Amino acid sequence: MREPYPAPRDRRVSRVRAGSARRPQFDYTAVGHVTIDVLADGSRRPGGGAFYSGLQAARLGQRTLVVTRGVPGEIEALLAPFASELTLHIVPAPRTTTLESNAGARAQRLLAWAGPIEAPRELDTEILHLAPVARETAPRWHGRAGFVGLTAQGLVRAWTHEGARLERRALPPDELPPACDAAVVSEDERESAAVLERGTATLVAITRAHGPTLVMQLGVPAFEVPVPVPGAVRDEIGAGDVFAAALFTALARGEGARAAVAFAHAAAGVRIAGEGPEAIGDASAVCARVRALS
Repeated sequence: MREPYPAPRDRRVSRVRAGSARRPQFDYTAVGHVTIDVLADGSRRPGGGAFYSGLQAARLGQRTLVVTRGVPGEIEALLAPFASELTLHIVPAPRTTTLESNAGARAQRLLAWAGPIEAPRELDTEILHLAPVARETAPRWHGRAGFVGLTAQGLVRAWTHEGARLERRALPPDELPPACDAAVVSEDERESAAVLERGTATLVAITRAHGPTLVMQLGVPAFEVPVPVPGAVRDEIGAGDVFAAALFTALARGEGARAAVAFAHAAAGVRIAGEGPEAIGDASAVCARVRALS
């Protein structure tokens, strides 16, 4: 597979000191490509882990920054309905990453790639979420973060050329952040992202569609958290990113792993009951689902 252009690797994240009275500029910063998703019927809508997770974080009441790369006018138009909820930092590029999905085969083609992301020189955030779509993020950044989360889907992707189907590749250890509080990977991606399970992440959550989520946490025996039986599933796009945002949010505010995963399941359940990013729930909707399932 062709390697994408090298992503910057000279960035570092420093931790916010425990007990620091200074409030970070943002509560949640998601870094990754906002994408144009071309659906099976030819319609186009915004996508990408940074967008879906960032919107979920915002609807949970967090001041949210999405750092992305692409054609500014295209991305601003795509996200216009959500402009009041998110702060955007767009690194200009000739193209916006575009994915064509075939829902039946769960296959995607990379029609255009915006290139590696250079983040702002000084990140200042409580939660930093590295949310790559196609290996655009670097593992190190300058700035401050109290909690670092990673969704690994985009790091295990490979492609031969633009227009080709996305394949999987093994995730090299040097592409992981040197310190990571939590990482999320799907069961389908687990083999490719095996390095996560022996890496630096304090907690790794392995999602299994409607099966129980497997949680591996340093110093604790692995355990499973059952997924509540969903109602009618209308649309699952972005559900994993919503899960990750809710999980990272709950963990960063001090929730235990079981409670945090249950909260994340509830957020994903709200999302899949509707269609598109508009279906992402706010805090009241997610908490109501937690109560209904408890």
